[in-house]
Amino acid sequence: MVATSSPTAAASRAAKLMKRRSRVRFYEIIVWLAAIAAFFVLPSKMLILTEIAILALFAVSLDLVLGFAGIVSLGHTAFFGLGAYIAGLVALHYVAEPVVGLLAAGIGAGLLGFVTSFLILRGSDLTRLMTTLGIGLMMAEMANQMAWLTGGADGLSGFSLGPILGLFEFDLFGKTGYIYCLVVLFVGTMLMRRLAFSPFGLSLKAIKANPMRAGMIAIPARKRIVTVYTIAAVFAGMAGALLAQTTSFVSPDVLAFHRSADVLLVLTIGGTGYLYGGIFGAVLFTLVKDWLSIVTPQYWMFYIGLILVVLVLVGRDRLARWIEYLPEHLSKSKEEGR
Repeated sequence: MVATSSPTAAASRAAKLMKRRSRVRFYEIIVWLAAIAAFFVLPSKMLILTEIAILALFAVSLDLVLGFAGIVSLGHTAFFGLGAYIAGLVALHYVAEPVVGLLAAGIGAGLLGFVTSFLILRGSDLTRLMTTLGIGLMMAEMANQMAWLTGGADGLSGFSLGPILGLFEFDLFGKTGYIYCLVVLFVGTMLMRRLAFSPFGLSLKAIKANPMRAGMIAIPARKRIVTVYTIAAVFAGMAGALLAQTTSFVSPDVLAFHRSADVLLVLTIGGTGYLYGGIFGAVLFTLVKDWLSIVTPQYWMFYIGLILVVLVLVGRDRLARWIEYLPEHLSKSKEEGR
């Protein structure tokens, strides 16, 4: 009798644990309320808020493979750039409706992610790093050489977007663009969050911790890595599509190496393994970069590097102690979420 009830009790405890891990935390509600409030409080900052939303979606997609599967990538910008070009080409030659271009960009980037995911299944972290970097560089060179399609170094322009879902037109102040990007960021984050805090997400963490042991308990590591890499590519492509649609321009800069470096820096600032680090990091990185580029236009990159060095020297654990100042039930929720 004990032997038959033991698996049932274990399953019940596991179900309760998954339910507790997946519930919405207090700080998450604050994040989205702050994003909505920014629309009303900062009406003249729509462009920078839109930039933050796009970078946040890009960073969250990378955190899905870096923070949960442990795959360090320097070529995530390949999916971002491909999504931007697909969205621009769809608007230029086919359909001006933004959601159609957004979905097409996600599908196209996902296909590229699926094909290239098999290249990262073998080798060490250094091999994966160089492989992903090589993919990004190849995509950048292809965009530059295929001028008949992408516009080459001059970029892709001359396209305009129609109303979103035929109802909401883009305005000169960027208000519609910000709401559009914020909605996509929210939906994307919720979908990735649901995936990350599910049994699938736990299996990814097991693979990250010890791939050999994960295989011994029947976790198909290769299939899981291919799946999560493809899903992350879909959302990275959507982030690129948002950039193309809100600026009505696509240049080879969307495939530049600095975008991969920036998004890694964002996750270094915000933290990995709980998705919201991409959002926090995007906010801090964009605001600091914008402020420094005004205060010291020539040397702002130096101070960004200095901040990174200080962050590494001080240590994330010490900076994360702000949690200790929250009420007990909130700090526990934060720790469970991570």
